[in-house]
Amino acid sequence: MVLKGGHVLSKKWRIAGAVLIIAAGAAWFGYHRIFGAPQRQAERVQFTIPFGESGVEVRLEEEGFVRSAWVFHYALQRTRGSIKPGGYEISKAMDVWEIARTLTRAPALVWVTIPEGLRKEETAEILAAALGWSEEEKEKWVSTYTAMKYEYVEGVYFPDTYLIPIAEKPFDVAERFRKNFETKFAPFAEEALRQNIKWDTVVKIASLLEREAAGSHDMPLIAGIIWNRLLQGMRLEIDATLQYARGDTGRGWWAPITPQDKQIYSPYNTYKYKGLPPHPIANPGLAAINAVLHPEETDCLFYLHDRQKVIHCAKTYEGHKENIETYLR
Repeated sequence: MVLKGGHVLSKKWRIAGAVLIIAAGAAWFGYHRIFGAPQRQAERVQFTIPFGESGVEVRLEEEGFVRSAWVFHYALQRTRGSIKPGGYEISKAMDVWEIARTLTRAPALVWVTIPEGLRKEETAEILAAALGWSEEEKEKWVSTYTAMKYEYVEGVYFPDTYLIPIAEKPFDVAERFRKNFETKFAPFAEEALRQNIKWDTVVKIASLLEREAAGSHDMPLIAGIIWNRLLQGMRLEIDATLQYARGDTGRGWWAPITPQDKQIYSPYNTYKYKGLPPHPIANPGLAAINAVLHPEETDCLFYLHDRQKVIHCAKTYEGHKENIETYLR
């Protein structure tokens, strides 16, 4: 009887062991089925997350990087990380935990937004902060990499939103900006040629509009006034050109000018010298470029903005003085 009981007990243990093995195998298979990589082998690819995207989990499932959006959300919560906009390198051979860890680290590519109307020193500040440049790299971007051709000193570092690799060299970033400018400017270059206007003239005037206009709505009018003054051989007398020549004296690049600033000895001083400055004074956007080629027809030669940023123009200097008395004093 003892042997028989022992035999029965041994059999039960074997059955229990088999059940445990099957259960463990099923659990492993289920876990792998839910949390595992969708593929055994796959190349790493760039996965881009725009600003404000809220459906990253769903897109990962739809594009086959994870088996379940809900499971990825669970893994993301367990990692206690957050996903930032940018570009990441992930693979369908990565399990859900690896993808969650990758997407909660610093991105390999970062979004950088450059507003319209900045001079390249201001653009360099934004790039340095986003890409982790040293002071030396930032200085070389300003003094060397954006000054390799006379006509590319300023104005062609196009304001836009860029997705830039963190490891990209400053020289290559400058090339990226210039190529983007050439692409965006191409249709306007054709129109400039048709009107017999040099492309750099368009960019110079557009850069003035960026600094002088209160918004895109009054760019065509100011463009018309600038063209009128140029065609009549008048000095432009634009404050922004003095600001560019003066630079940052501790109050910012575009601080209001002083009477002394009008005596600055510089080819950018449009109070002293007729014509356009030697280079653009900022990097213009498409609205400003379009306004140069399609200015508003006007007889005005002078303009000002009141304290509410509403523009007022005058045909004569006497009319301009009246506008100063009416709107600024």
